[in-house]
Amino acid sequence: EVQLVESGGGLVQAGGSLRLSCATSGFTFDDYALGWFRQAPGVEREALSCIRSADSTTYYANSVKGRFTISSDNARNTLYLQMNSLKPEDTAVYYCAAIPHLGGEFPPWYEYPYWGQGTQVTVSS
Repeated sequence: EVQLVESGGGLVQAGGSLRLSCATSGFTFDDYALGWFRQAPGVEREALSCIRSADSTTYYANSVKGRFTISSDNARNTLYLQMNSLKPEDTAVYYCAAIPHLGGEFPPWYEYPYWGQGTQVTVSS
C-alpha cells in the first residue's frame, strides 16, 4: 500500500524558512515521480516542484523558482521541500504526491493517484 505522510509545516514570519518532509512507503522511488503541491482556500491546487529520481530531473513553478528546493533521500524513502524567503502568499496547505512515471513531462497534479494528508504552512507579514 502506497502511503505518504507530510510533516514540517507551521507558522513562520515573512522572509523565514521551513523544510517540509514527506515520508513514503509502499513503492520504489526510481519508478515514480514525486511532487509538492499546495492549495489555498478558494484557489485551485498548484504544482510547486516535482522530481524524478531515476534521472534526477526536477521541475519548479515560476512562483517558487529560486526560493524552494526539492530533494529526495532514496535510502530513507523521504521527499523534502526546503522553502526559503517565504512570503504571505505562500500560505496554503502543502501536499506531497506520487505517480508511477519513468520519463517525459511531469503529469499535471490531477493525475497523481497517491497523496499525503497535507500540512499547513502559514506565513505572517
